[in-house]
Amino acid sequence: MPSETIQWFPGHMAKTRRMISENLKNVDIIIEILDARIPYSSRNPEITRLTAGKPTLLLLNKASLADAEQNKLWLRRYTTDTTACLLTDCVTGEGLNRMEGAIKEILADKLRKYEEKGMHGRRVRAMVLGIPNVGKSSLINRICGNKKAKVENRPGVTLDKQWVSTKIGVDLLDMPGILWPKFEEKRVGENLALTGAIRDGILDTEALAVVLCKRLRLLYPELLSARYKLGEMSQYDELSDYDLFLTVGKKRGFLISGGEINTERTAITLLDDFRDCKIGRITLDRYSKEELHA
Repeated sequence: MPSETIQWFPGHMAKTRRMISENLKNVDIIIEILDARIPYSSRNPEITRLTAGKPTLLLLNKASLADAEQNKLWLRRYTTDTTACLLTDCVTGEGLNRMEGAIKEILADKLRKYEEKGMHGRRVRAMVLGIPNVGKSSLINRICGNKKAKVENRPGVTLDKQWVSTKIGVDLLDMPGILWPKFEEKRVGENLALTGAIRDGILDTEALAVVLCKRLRLLYPELLSARYKLGEMSQYDELSDYDLFLTVGKKRGFLISGGEINTERTAITLLDDFRDCKIGRITLDRYSKEELHA
């Protein structure tokens, strides 16, 4: 699934980039939300470029779906002098109670200057950015205490900016999800598709499911085997990724007339199981302790 086969909507993306640039001066901090399952692939380099110089709070969202050990490594990897990083989950509520403290710590100098100028109680203004379907609207609703942002489990629901107030003394400027025009790495495009940041309708679902099989047999063979009752994974060493995909369909009993495997149903099941964490907690972007200390 080469990256050049994925077509975007440059007009929409250009509009979002303009909105970010025009509103940057109106906010104190950037809250960038990443998908904890793909912390590298979900960090849009366009956002980093457009917001350069602004204090940033990175949220590794959907943390309960990601590998716990990888969560710790990426948390340390992304924490710097100018960027704080938290593990969050808008379903379990993990990490959300730490956002207010993290924001105040990052903006300590600015908030002190506001106090010195007599601007007591001035609310912090934050711009919320991230790729489509990363959980921005769900997270905003969670810290608002009531439903403010439209939520659906598909990319491209938030199409315009909107200001929302929260319970933590921060006003949020929710922006549309933004993807970059072209992926330099094929793997990045695959990861975004696997997690649902790219609409399934514009990709070959079967090819994507085969990619998932390839990743799981390499990174999480035990989880793959347990979910689909495959037994010892070494017995499949000589099988291609596509044949392993067919084996999953056969094990699940997804057969059609003539004994052939229903590849469409197999593909949909694999992708849904991964996205719903039924296979297990999985991180597709791997980070090693050796890299962390290099």
